[in-house]
Amino acid sequence: MKTIALVGNPNSGKTTVFNKLTGSSQRVGNWPGVTIDRKEGRIKGMDSATLVDLPGIYSLSPYSPEEIVSRDYLLKERPDYILNIVDGSNLERNLYLTLQLMEVGVPVVIALNMMDIAKAKGYDIDSKALGAALGCRVVETTAAKGEGMEEIKKVLSTLSKSELPKPVRFDDGVEKVLDSISAKLRPDVPEEQRRWAAVKVFEKDASSSEYTDEDFSSEIEEVEKAHDDQSEAIIIDQRYNAICGIVSNVLKQPTTGKRKTASDRIDDIVTSRIWGFPVFFGIMALVYSIAMLEGSPGWFATDWLNTYIGDEFIPMVADWLAEIGVEGMLYGLIVDGILSGVGAVLGFLPQMLVMFLLLVLLEEVGYMSRVAFVMDRIFRRFGLSGKSFIPLLVGTGCGVPGVMASRTIENDRDRRITAMTTTFMPCAAKLPIVALIAGAIFGGNPLVALGCYFGGILAVLISGVILKKFKRFAGEPTPFIMELPPYHTPSAVSVGMATLQRGWGFVKKAFTIVLLATVLIWFLSSYTWGLQEAEIIDDSILASIGNAICGIFAPIGFGKWELSVATITGLMAKEDLVGTLGTIVGIEIETAEGDLWAWLNTIVTPIGAVGLLAFNMLCAPCFAAIGAMHRELGGWKATAFAVGYQCVFAYVCSLILVQFGGLLIRTDINVAYLIMAIVSAVVLAYFIIVKDPLAIVRKVAGKEGAQ
Repeated sequence: MKTIALVGNPNSGKTTVFNKLTGSSQRVGNWPGVTIDRKEGRIKGMDSATLVDLPGIYSLSPYSPEEIVSRDYLLKERPDYILNIVDGSNLERNLYLTLQLMEVGVPVVIALNMMDIAKAKGYDIDSKALGAALGCRVVETTAAKGEGMEEIKKVLSTLSKSELPKPVRFDDGVEKVLDSISAKLRPDVPEEQRRWAAVKVFEKDASSSEYTDEDFSSEIEEVEKAHDDQSEAIIIDQRYNAICGIVSNVLKQPTTGKRKTASDRIDDIVTSRIWGFPVFFGIMALVYSIAMLEGSPGWFATDWLNTYIGDEFIPMVADWLAEIGVEGMLYGLIVDGILSGVGAVLGFLPQMLVMFLLLVLLEEVGYMSRVAFVMDRIFRRFGLSGKSFIPLLVGTGCGVPGVMASRTIENDRDRRITAMTTTFMPCAAKLPIVALIAGAIFGGNPLVALGCYFGGILAVLISGVILKKFKRFAGEPTPFIMELPPYHTPSAVSVGMATLQRGWGFVKKAFTIVLLATVLIWFLSSYTWGLQEAEIIDDSILASIGNAICGIFAPIGFGKWELSVATITGLMAKEDLVGTLGTIVGIEIETAEGDLWAWLNTIVTPIGAVGLLAFNMLCAPCFAAIGAMHRELGGWKATAFAVGYQCVFAYVCSLILVQFGGLLIRTDINVAYLIMAIVSAVVLAYFIIVKDPLAIVRKVAGKEGAQ
């Protein structure tokens, strides 16, 4: 079995090549962190070849988590071959990683990708000369169009393990020391890896200390003195000198003056300090309008599907069950439990698909990477960097990969804050809640969904300010450097696959976690504690549990037991909130004749709906996302702190919104709840404004080292 490592810079088309060669549908994006860990797949037509997709990196120097993953895999697990994806439109920058790969001691094949963009820029690349200069095979590709994939397979199938590339030669002084180091390395360093080891010793790389047994300090210092620079900088300079020599021989560029491309002219607007954020706000408003506004395609399709499920499909199944003699508990379980609960969730599938389609289009076109650039200016003012915004973008699809994407942030403190707050964004699981409340209470107003999206961002920023006040999170934000790829026309196939993949994930959850939850809710709402069938739902086990906890939620606007238990079940999966309400409505709630939207209007006011929505957007995420947080935070103690912070923060924000909002619209005011809101607002403002909010705690406790 051949193992082939896929290595390349971010935005070089690496994951697109992976998808084309394996038939997989890994997520393709044009910002760092899409491939967070390595992924494997079998190459189509080469059953004996496994392709390993490594994170996109700029070098093998161990400065970031992605670089560590890639370097450790290449050096310690030793793939048979390396397929290096090089962006032909950015040849000089991409070749730095290539020169490092030449030193690893593994046969390398170069896929010179994005040749269509390179040719559009007027670049003429001599791929044969490039291959001769690097000592390896080069294949020209345009992965987005599937061009060059068969040629890659042919090369990989005929490549020999003896076809090792020849690392570029540095100047005589450096080469002399490298040869000396290579000759004296320990015997356990493989012969083909000695060049890499010698360079690491020369660079005094502490992370590769296994290569530094021998002392070459005097020889290295001599070279440093001759070059008047540090050893690591000398190697970097030598590599770029070699790259300049190679590029000058293989690349011909147009001699005409540099003109702004269409991409540059668009970026002048969408990334400007003045227009960048308003454009982003407008685009997201348009997205949510198309998906949720009454009369929009998303609203129309969802209205039709909900009507079909409630008026035709469920009655049809109920009649069929009655005809074949199904009755009693089994009948109630299927009709009132499963069909009503799961149907309530699936009814929002059209809006989800429209939303997924539009977001995927924005990603594929290249706009979302500009958003990260724009938001960096804002995030930095709140103690975070634009790199923290990338997990938020990923998290709009699902909170789990969003949390995992935080591992691409080098700074441990920023990484922890991002992992704790990423789930504030409205993921796919939360969208049915948004759609239900927006449609039932606010007439499908897209501002509801837009408020949830930008409210999630605001919650992350406020949390950044608060958490940075704690010693364990304090520190300067991680520097954010990001390449903006050119805009391009998205592939209909890749957009369709990505949309369907997200939609299928939504459906799978509906028929697994949501299904199990609705069965449990049906049982609890149909029987009493004595396991007798409840004559009315208010006598059920579920109602008694809800009545016991609903007082907790009364100050934030939804003190009804039905909404309280639905919020609790939403901790398993956020869609369960809708499924739970659908099941409850299915068990003969006469006030609405089984209509979830109409019934919701009878038990919650508009201001209460704001509290319900705010709390469920910001409180602890589903169990799967909590598990992802545990993996990234490294322990249950830190995870418990994160979940506790999310729930308290969600409650405080909901309390302030509901009580102050009620005061503004002059609804009935509960003085005790209003006082709670005022105190909460003061405490929140104190933690935001005061530079050291814990100083008073240390003073009272008489301790100087409070964390």
